[in-house]
Amino acid sequence: MSKSSVDEKEKSRKLTPAEQRRVKNLERLTEEMTAKGYTKVDLTVGIIKANIFAIVLMIPLLVIGVGLYRLRNNEYSISWGMGSFAIFMAVLLVLVVVHELIHGVTWSFFTPHHFKDIEFGFMKEYLTPYCTCNVPLTKWQHLCGTLMPLILLGIVLMIIGILTGNFGMLLMGVVMADAAGGDIMIAWKILTHKSNAKESVYIDHPTQAGIVVFER
Repeated sequence: MSKSSVDEKEKSRKLTPAEQRRVKNLERLTEEMTAKGYTKVDLTVGIIKANIFAIVLMIPLLVIGVGLYRLRNNEYSISWGMGSFAIFMAVLLVLVVVHELIHGVTWSFFTPHHFKDIEFGFMKEYLTPYCTCNVPLTKWQHLCGTLMPLILLGIVLMIIGILTGNFGMLLMGVVMADAAGGDIMIAWKILTHKSNAKESVYIDHPTQAGIVVFER
């Protein structure tokens, strides 16, 4: 299947009532911003593309994480029974929820109505949970919320695992950093977006992974 057909399939999927409402809100916002002289720019990433990127990202994360672990610790083997593995997987599932909560809590610090401006959902077609901010933010406010789960659940857990010699903690951090693959792609889109605009605001796309920029 070609990239274009994948993109069209993602765009044509059946929307939930919440997504339909957010689409209408974006249409209304687009009219208001266009009337003020702003130009709309989509900075979205394909959900399937983001999932593929996460699979590829796992390799360098493991190499870097285990490499740094071995530099500090002599032992890096881990012995788990079924019980330990079950606990590890259960914690991962909890951290997936925490990942989305961190997005929401961080963005809520910058929004007018705080947590009331945040929504959570689940794209069942791609088994992908998500958090979205319904109001425009500045570039750095949006980046802060986008990357905070990577920092707290990925990088910080990896560092703790390396410093304490806890290989399980290191692996937890690696998996959670990998889970932020889509966030990394979105942040990269934001940071590499070329524009001469003096004013810009950033809002989550209502149905796709990524954002919409209004600039003038």
